[in-house]
Amino acid sequence: MSQLTQFLVCGLIGSVLMTSCYNYKKMRLLQDNDATLPVYEKSAIKDYKIQVNDEIIFRLITTDETISKLISPNQAGANSQQQYTYRVFSDSTIDIPFVSKIKIAGLTYKEASNEVQKRIKEIIPDAEVRVTLANKVFTVVGEAGTGSFSIYKERLTIYQALAMIGDLAEQIDKAHITIIRESKNKHEVIQFDIRPKSLIDSKYYYVYPNDIIYIRKSFDSFYKVNSYSALLGVINFSISLFITVLNVQQ
Repeated sequence: MSQLTQFLVCGLIGSVLMTSCYNYKKMRLLQDNDATLPVYEKSAIKDYKIQVNDEIIFRLITTDETISKLISPNQAGANSQQQYTYRVFSDSTIDIPFVSKIKIAGLTYKEASNEVQKRIKEIIPDAEVRVTLANKVFTVVGEAGTGSFSIYKERLTIYQALAMIGDLAEQIDKAHITIIRESKNKHEVIQFDIRPKSLIDSKYYYVYPNDIIYIRKSFDSFYKVNSYSALLGVINFSISLFITVLNVQQ
């Protein structure tokens, strides 16, 4: 057997060994009987707290429509396309027309609503206020794709967030999902495995506004295929190449 033939035989064997199919158990989500996976404790849901540089919108409900439109222009009309927001300044306050600065950084939406309502009631006795965040987005970086996505519901889970990115297939490293989260002017880096069922209702389960999710590619995904048909295709190609080279040598 020539050196070229030996080289092709070794290459064929190597390609078959390296191009193995994904381990279903290794990639499956919501597992609860695997001792090799971490077990996460249940944790109470924490409401998002408003931070400096957040953009706030609020709705004012009152019988006095004239002053309502002056203080809360967002209610100028249902067909209005312009949305007025109020930035949370570095001193933790927002500046609302006709009202002195109100400190809301560090408060939940409900707490901020009560604080703003209390201040506006000083000039509008029947005022009711609802405060929410204008910049409800999370950001994704990494091999799975990049971009910013809207948080369309109050409690968005990590599974729902990942589904919004697109088809994750089997290439991502499910054991090492990383979130960079800002809290009290500090950045917290948290890493977790999305495969165990215990992830549900743990402190890692929900995505918050301004979260940055880093998703890296699985190290061994370069060599693997995700179906038996793809594996057979690699083997057939290798065999065809091997036979072609033998015929040329003859």
